[in-house]
Amino acid sequence: LFSWTGLCLEKRVFYKLISGLHASINLHLCANYLLEETWGKPRWGPNVKEFIRRFDPIETKGEGPRRLKNLYFLYLIELRALSKVAPYFERSVVDLYTGNGHEDAESKALLLDIFRDTKSFHMHFDEKSMFAGDKKGAKSLKEEFRLHFKNISRIMDCVGCDKCRLWGKLQTQGLGTALKILFSEKEIQSLPENSPSKGFQLTRQEIVALVNAFGRLSTSIRELQNFKVLLQQTR
Repeated sequence: LFSWTGLCLEKRVFYKLISGLHASINLHLCANYLLEETWGKPRWGPNVKEFIRRFDPIETKGEGPRRLKNLYFLYLIELRALSKVAPYFERSVVDLYTGNGHEDAESKALLLDIFRDTKSFHMHFDEKSMFAGDKKGAKSLKEEFRLHFKNISRIMDCVGCDKCRLWGKLQTQGLGTALKILFSEKEIQSLPENSPSKGFQLTRQEIVALVNAFGRLSTSIRELQNFKVLLQQTR
């Protein structure tokens, strides 16, 4: 079992986020489990026993509930990032460049609708408390964060399943992009309206990772609610 004792706020947050990411992946595995493999079409669906094995307080020696709390914590962090990055996309100079002018405008309008919805949600975490110490220490911790995410992404390259590797790398980059946004609030707010970005920029790959990672997390939350219903039915 991992010990959180003696860790500074920033490192506790980092490990909570990675734990939440792991919980999200486990939930997807439990929700879309190979229940029966026959000569015909295999049957996939939610596996309650596997969910209990991975998250039950007794089965996990008390770690399961903490993992699920960390999942919600990760969800809140990425939700906050979406609300903070809205001004970057609200500028008229920003287009999504899908290759079709009509689809560009429609995609941007849908994206802005998501951002507006996230702003209405009350947040329970203030990222301003992170890296609030001396500048040298803060810079060192930020660099440590960056290297950790880089290493995790490299580890994903060793995953044998192409689908798992793709989603793992995407969710890792999505989380890294969310943190990049949260730690760049001043730069985002001072961006010029009608000229290219200076001081803060998101690549196409980062935008895709951010939105899709949040989509996977949202699905995890939904699947968790479904497992709660299934557990009540089996008791």
